[in-house]
Amino acid sequence: MARCQKQGTKQELLEAGMKFMQAKGYTNSGLQQVLDAVGVPKGSFYHYFESKEDFALQIIEHYDCNYTEEVLGCLRDLSYSPLERMKNYCLAGREKIAKGSCTGGCLIGNLSQEMASQSERLRQKLEEVFIRWRDLFASCIAEGQSAGQIDDRFEAEELAELFLSGWEGAVLRAKSTRSIRPVDNFIKLVFAANHVCIGKSLVAEGG
Repeated sequence: MARCQKQGTKQELLEAGMKFMQAKGYTNSGLQQVLDAVGVPKGSFYHYFESKEDFALQIIEHYDCNYTEEVLGCLRDLSYSPLERMKNYCLAGREKIAKGSCTGGCLIGNLSQEMASQSERLRQKLEEVFIRWRDLFASCIAEGQSAGQIDDRFEAEELAELFLSGWEGAVLRAKSTRSIRPVDNFIKLVFAANHVCIGKSLVAEGG
């Protein structure tokens, strides 16, 4: 994973592009809108990016870099148990979604819906990000399984895939309904032992 851009014109372009694409998608985000928001000429854009597709690829990396730092902050906080860390991740995500009035969703999920069948380069990059996130969850789940806190009848990677798919679906539903309820339902059911299928799989009895 590339290092996060921290400052300078390229950072400003990536941040502006990320906001536009999260709100409007790839197709409806014009380069001129980004340039006007940052206040730089078109020549500056092509100094950093070969094309709009290349810009989107670097936006994905930038989003991934910052998001992964946040995920690691939750999942590596050893003052909490593995299961508590997973829940803290969801609660932190819920707070961000609610603060944005449930309008943005997840950039990676949004672009996957829009562009996976339109650009093979973008599809591959988006899948790389999802795999990296899944593996972060799997590591935490495996730790919880070793501690007897998370059901070990299933592989950690399988549970991580289920968790990631469910979370992304809840975030998408929150955006489409303009309501935090789908996210609240996900958190409630996943972390309620023996409540539903997902809960039985992720949370060990008495966990």
